[in-house]
This record gives sequence, structure tokens and C-alpha cells, in this order.
Amino acid sequence: MIESDRPATRAWLVHPEIRGVNDARDAQSALEEASSLALALPGITLLGAEVARLPRAFAGHLFGSGKVEELRARFAEQEIGLVIIDGPVTPIQQRNLEREWQVKVLDRTGLILEIFSDRARTREGVLQVEMAQLSYQRSRLVRAWTHLERQRGATGTVGGPGETQRESDRRAIDDQLVRLRRQLGKVARTRDVNRAARAAVPFPIVALVGYTNAGKSTLFNRLTGAGVVAKDMLFATLDPTMRRLRLPSGQEVILSDTVGFISDLPHELVAAFRATLEEVLAADVILHVRDMSHPESAEQAQEVEAILHDLGLGEGAARIEVWNKIDRLPEDERAALLEQARRRPDTVALSAATGEGMEALLAAVAARAGAARHETELVLPHDDGRRRAWLFARGLVRAEAEVEGGESGEGGAGESGAGTRFTVVWTDRQEAEFRRL
Repeated sequence: MIESDRPATRAWLVHPEIRGVNDARDAQSALEEASSLALALPGITLLGAEVARLPRAFAGHLFGSGKVEELRARFAEQEIGLVIIDGPVTPIQQRNLEREWQVKVLDRTGLILEIFSDRARTREGVLQVEMAQLSYQRSRLVRAWTHLERQRGATGTVGGPGETQRESDRRAIDDQLVRLRRQLGKVARTRDVNRAARAAVPFPIVALVGYTNAGKSTLFNRLTGAGVVAKDMLFATLDPTMRRLRLPSGQEVILSDTVGFISDLPHELVAAFRATLEEVLAADVILHVRDMSHPESAEQAQEVEAILHDLGLGEGAARIEVWNKIDRLPEDERAALLEQARRRPDTVALSAATGEGMEALLAAVAARAGAARHETELVLPHDDGRRRAWLFARGLVRAEAEVEGGESGEGGAGESGAGTRFTVVWTDRQEAEFRRL
């Protein structure tokens, strides 16, 4: 991570537009998003950003020889110390470009990891980022040991000091990853205890998800009065925050603010932050917050839905699309958007910054959080202590009565022998979790 107390590093951003690879995204919009990412990294001064159009990705340097030389001259003239490439760069390409340009090269994954490392505050967040960084670094050890060459030994075996050093370094990283997983497991168990305590209340869980910088934290603060950091900056907050929220109907819910998503989110981070995103898995209602003032709002929404689908998160939960930042739209566009939202049953248009539309959002949340609970009758045999304990630990039982042998209940238990009939009130999510026990 670049330390903030050092002189600012002069940086340059290059977005490679490779023919037939990333044509789906507008190059200029992608460049603007990458610039916002770069500006979110402390300790750098971004002197320039450009799109480099390539017929293909060249194996050795990513760019062709002419482009490499053109950029080398520019970086030397501008005294650039850091080049950020908005895309994947292989370890060999990174090493070769650093040799040619005499600068540090950071690809998109490395940049996002640096930002996450700077922003993580909770113990869990720090551990997750460290694991992601180690996983990323493990594949790039060729860069760290270029001064050590692979040599053929006197007996004809392959492998000299360079290979030995790299393997030793990989083992050290693997050992550290094992330790981090153990520590993260302890933190996760604590979170599970807290989640079980919340389930025992039980309040419906409402989770905010969305593309980074869509306004989730601003909306969270507006609804709860919390002091979560909310800036016009990508990944302004990373660690999930939860607050109790009382709806106008008097019902209480737990509102959860989660990390924002982004296109091409590094798989190392998706895996590392899965535990944090499990708060979405536990949600009864998901608020998908969208920045409607962004020209690629639809594409951003597709990215969010794709990530949720890949992780298997939020299945079965009620969905509400929150069309945010309508205050930034021209009056005619704003009026058309409000009319469109009125015609959609699961959509609310609002401005988290000004507070417009908050009443409609709270009413929509109340309707779905209330409808999320239903009553079911179960018959469990007396010896099914585990599922009995699960029901009582979460405060789901509203009534119970003894039944004679042979009487069955909806849960499929109690077909033979005496048991107990339970009347439970729960959510679809809780019922599904009970069925898996």
C-alpha cells in the first residue's frame, strides 16, 4: 500500500480496449470509472488517463512494441512512477513492462486490492483483504525473484536457487493463508453468534446492495441516522454496518449496508468477502440501489445481479429496486423516471441526498417485510431435540400442544409415535433453513 506520508506518486492510467474482448462496455465510461478507482487510492497524483486501442493482447507486453515505446517516452517525460492498467495483466507482462518503462505497474486487480487494504477497518475486513492479497501475490512470485535464475544442477536435475526460493516463498504464503483462514473462522463464528441472536428477536433483515458509489451509505444514513462514511468515491466504505430501523407502521427491521460491487471484481475479493456478503443471504428484503444519473446504470445493475447470482445470495428474498440520485437528473428525465417507477410494483424512485421518496420506500419495505412472515404448523417427535431447540432459540414458536401417536404434521415429522405440534411464525428464509436441518 502506498503510504500517505510519502511524497505523492505521479501516476498514469491506461485502459486497454482490445478488439473483440471488452467491446460490450463503452471505453470512455470504463476509463472514467477506472480514473475514479485510481483517485480513491491515497498517495498518488493522477497526471493523465487514456484509452489504448489494441487489435489483440500481445503475450509478452500486452501492448505492441510501437505502443510500448510511445508510452515509455511519455512516462519518462512526465516522470511517472506508477502506471495503472485497467485490465488483467499477467505476471510476465507486468515484469516486462516494468523493465521497459522503469516504473511500477499495477493492474486492475492490484489497484482494487490496494484500495480495499486502505479502507478495511474491522478485524474481519482486514483479514479478508490480507487473504485476497496473498492469493494474488502467490501467482506473481516470478516478479519478486527475477534476480534468481532457474539453473540445471551438476547431476542433471532441474532447479537451482531461484526455483528453490520461489517454492519456499509459496510455502510461506500458503502457511500464512492457513493461519488467516483460522483467524477468519473465529471471527466468522462470532458473527454467526450475533446473527443467531438477531434471529432470536426476530426482526426482518433488509440488506442494501448495489454498484459501488450508487448511494447505499447515504441512504443508510438517511434512514437510520448513522454516521457511516458517505463520499462521492468508489469503495468509500467496505465493512458491513447494521442498525435497527423502526418503520412508520411501528414494525422494526435490521438494515444492513454492504460493500459495493464493481465490474470485473477480482475473484480473490469475491471469495474473500463471501462471508461478509452472507448478510445478504440472510436477508428477508433486498434493496438494490441504483445510481440513475449514471449513463451505464442498466449495465451496472446487470453486474450486481450477476454477482448475486454467482454467489447464490439473496435467493427467495423480496426485491425492491431503489432508483437513487433522481435529484441529479434534468427535470423532464426526472418526471419520466418517477412516472415509470410508479408503474412498477417493486420500484421506488428517490434521492437519498435530499430525502425525496423516503416515505414511499419505507412503505414498500414495511409491506414486504410484513408479508415475509407466515404461520405454519409442524409436528416433531419428542426425540427431535435439535430442531426443537432451533425453533425456540429463534423465538419462532407461538403455540405448542401434545399430539397422539400417528398424527402427522406439515413438516413430515411425527408420522409415527407421539410428538408435539408447534405453531410457528417465520419467514421463507427461516423455513428453508429449518427444512435443511
